[in-house]
Amino acid sequence: MSVHVRFETPQDLADKVYELVQTVGKSGAIKKGSNEVTKAAERGNAKFIVLAEDVNPPELLAHIPMICDEKNIHYGYVPSQEFLAKEAGMPKGVKTASLALMEISKAAQENYNEIIEQISDIKE
Repeated sequence: MSVHVRFETPQDLADKVYELVQTVGKSGAIKKGSNEVTKAAERGNAKFIVLAEDVNPPELLAHIPMICDEKNIHYGYVPSQEFLAKEAGMPKGVKTASLALMEISKAAQENYNEIIEQISDIKE
């Protein structure tokens, strides 16, 4: 397991996270890239942070879970930064190591609640 990955994410949970990113991405309430995500986490205004597991070097994201824990921001992992970028509506061939979801729409709320519940069970 990589230095920034704190828990194993089952594929069905990763799929739900991708779906959440896709839904939230339609409203444009997403910050992209480790610098923007770090700022959103430090300010405490992100609702959910998504980190890609295949980041190289992994130290790029090592600080983000610590900030999230400190600020009580939920976070989760997905296997692929390329697929994460695609689901966020970024151009083909682009990758993103992390995303901060700034707002959870009513359409995404049920999926968000399920993800938080599953992650809470895994982290314990």
